[in-house]
Amino acid sequence: MYVIIMGLGRVGLSLANLLIDDGYDLTLIDDNESLCNEAAAELDALVICGNGTNSKLLEETNIEDADFFIATTGNDEANLLSCILVRKYNVPNIIARVSNPDHEEAFKEVGIDNVISPEITAAGFLEKLVTRPNVADLISLGEGDAEILDMTITNDKIVGKRIKEISPTKDFIIIATYQPDGKLVIPQPDNTLARGEKVSVLVKRGSFSKVSKKLEK
Repeated sequence: MYVIIMGLGRVGLSLANLLIDDGYDLTLIDDNESLCNEAAAELDALVICGNGTNSKLLEETNIEDADFFIATTGNDEANLLSCILVRKYNVPNIIARVSNPDHEEAFKEVGIDNVISPEITAAGFLEKLVTRPNVADLISLGEGDAEILDMTITNDKIVGKRIKEISPTKDFIIIATYQPDGKLVIPQPDNTLARGEKVSVLVKRGSFSKVSKKLEK
């Protein structure tokens, strides 16, 4: 997969590092020469110093071969303009960072539907740390109708019981358990639950408190 990232701030650099570790082929764009020099020295990626809102520069990146174009600068206007320009090259996946949530509608009006606000995402995660301190939130499904959560069995009332006695219900279903070494196991109806065992649970929206009381203290 070939990915082009515009913006070498904290978000862009962190994303680049993760994608490089995943084996993606990257080209990075930024108009800050110092940031470009640092990235070129540290990352296994092609780094182009210039303005990502310039069609000629985009063509130098072989934009027509890209699977993803991701605009991660802190400037919403620059991100919007670059995404509009990239659309004419038929890049299948265009993703934009937006700093001001009020600007999200402008991106969607021109057909850029994959709009991410790291600030809002971080705030949402922090909110979950406060409201769900013992739970790792993995992913939301559909229109937020359900979540997959990691939880730990600490309720003595269900320790030693078979999974089929506990799950599924109308509120949740245990979809995975984990061995002590962290290896994921697809649970079988007759498997028993142990104290301290980590499980992944598909939880219906609005049922978290009920499920937490069922599985945890």
